[in-house]
Amino acid sequence: MEYNVIKDADKIVQRSPYVVNEPMKYKNKWSDLFGNKNPIHLELGMGRGDFIINMAKTYPHINFIGLELYASQMVMGIEKLTSQKLPNLKLINSDARNIIDIFGKEIDTIYLTFSEPWPKKIDEKKRFTHISYLKLYDRIFKKDKHIIMKTDNKGLFAYSLETLSQYWYSFDRVSLDLHNDENPIKNIMTDWEKKCHEDGKAICYVDASFKN
Repeated sequence: MEYNVIKDADKIVQRSPYVVNEPMKYKNKWSDLFGNKNPIHLELGMGRGDFIINMAKTYPHINFIGLELYASQMVMGIEKLTSQKLPNLKLINSDARNIIDIFGKEIDTIYLTFSEPWPKKIDEKKRFTHISYLKLYDRIFKKDKHIIMKTDNKGLFAYSLETLSQYWYSFDRVSLDLHNDENPIKNIMTDWEKKCHEDGKAICYVDASFKN
């Protein structure tokens, strides 16, 4: 997926009060940073931030962290936070592979929302549901494992169901067309999801867990 490069995006990100510029300093201390013991939910690849921002607004008693590699994408999310006060939201500009250096066993839920599908076999290890990533998540989940995934890419979805099941996750909810499901859920949409919905494109959804 291509992104528009925003001039001085890194500087804009660093100045935002929502961005934690040295996240590794807070490993095992994220509850202290939020100032409470509420559950912590992490979105990997927050993109323009629609999902994580609106989740923070909707669920004030959950702490949310949005992680995004590309500063230009994060800037668009930061702009949406102007003049807003969301004490339960923090943002991190980093590679998802760094999560074990950023978090201890502190995360209750991970969101994978429209992750890059990496369709070529050579890029399989870059998929957020590859076994190598699932092993990383093990090291930051507080207790039980809980992953919620949404994608418009059926190939990635089928692959993810397979890897999650092979890793002993159970599926609490699966939908091949989330917006037209006969048993609807309360759904917060991402910016990309809104475009897919307008185009009539089906959204795949899975709520997967492993209870220790």
